[in-house]
Amino acid sequence: MELLNITIHLAFAFDVGYEIDLEAARALLPGEAGLLTRRRRTPESIRYRPAPLRVAIDPIDLVLPGGRVTIQPPRAELSVFDFGALSLTVQFPARMSPDEILSLAGDLADPTPLNEAARRVVTPLIDRLRPAITDLEVSELSEEYIVFQVENVNADWIASHTDWVAGLVRLEPDHLSKSEVVEANRLNISYTPTDLVTLDWAAGFVADRDCADTLQVIEFANVQLLEFRHIDDRLDDRLEAAYKLIGTGRQRRWAPPSWRMHGSAMRNVRELEIEATSLFERADNALKLIGDQYLSRVFDLASTRFHLREWQQSIRRKLDTVGDVYDLLVQQSGVIRMETLEIIVILLIAMEIVLAIFRH
Repeated sequence: MELLNITIHLAFAFDVGYEIDLEAARALLPGEAGLLTRRRRTPESIRYRPAPLRVAIDPIDLVLPGGRVTIQPPRAELSVFDFGALSLTVQFPARMSPDEILSLAGDLADPTPLNEAARRVVTPLIDRLRPAITDLEVSELSEEYIVFQVENVNADWIASHTDWVAGLVRLEPDHLSKSEVVEANRLNISYTPTDLVTLDWAAGFVADRDCADTLQVIEFANVQLLEFRHIDDRLDDRLEAAYKLIGTGRQRRWAPPSWRMHGSAMRNVRELEIEATSLFERADNALKLIGDQYLSRVFDLASTRFHLREWQQSIRRKLDTVGDVYDLLVQQSGVIRMETLEIIVILLIAMEIVLAIFRH
């Protein structure tokens, strides 16, 4: 029976606040600057800006489904990004048959148990990082991604296992149709005949020994997806509240309390615009891959599978809408003030007339 040395990489991304002071975080949670792992071909210009803090941690109760045994203890690392995100990565080295690996992939299709375990791992670490986090708020959103990595396979082996690879990246232990196999393997990249990166929405496959940089790029794409979802959700919530206020203002323009309501809403909308723009730019620019064609293509694969460009476009449209809403609130607030002042003037004139009548 064929046995493969395989490493199952799990990545969990969480958003915990607006910003993390990495220097303060390093004092609270000792670690090292997470510089991008480099191959000889990787230029010095390819790096994180700024580099996240990486901390080796105990994975505690993070185990593979079904109590599957690994050939070495799992290794875990926490990456702390300055834009308020955490990424927990766990590696499970194992030796299994292809069928056993495919069965494991099927069990990993439900990420809930591992996601809950990952939250239990990071919760005490978030508490330790609390003084370094600006506007601490742990989001309910999270993103997880799975990479199956094998080593020492040749080009013929890769070519003869496309059905199996498709099952892995689809987390589907049953046989797939030919069209599904083609679609699952559609987005892939190879640097040499004996390596392969195939990515799908929930999982990926990597055939390579020296692939730490590839895994870091995939991990970062997963973090970006979480941040874009988080920003998009916040924009939706705040815009909905602003729309309701605009509708209320149109119905009750005369109400003096609406001054305060509009003032508060304008501040919230402007703060949201600044916050979302800042977070979006920092998350989008944290890793620059210009100059390394291979890593750029890996990131493009992940971006396509994760629909990052669509998320970016959605956020930009909503940021434009936020600006329009702010202008409308300013305009509506001005109208309310003018109408209220007109009412006050009319009341004062009426009082003068009444007083004049009583004097005579």
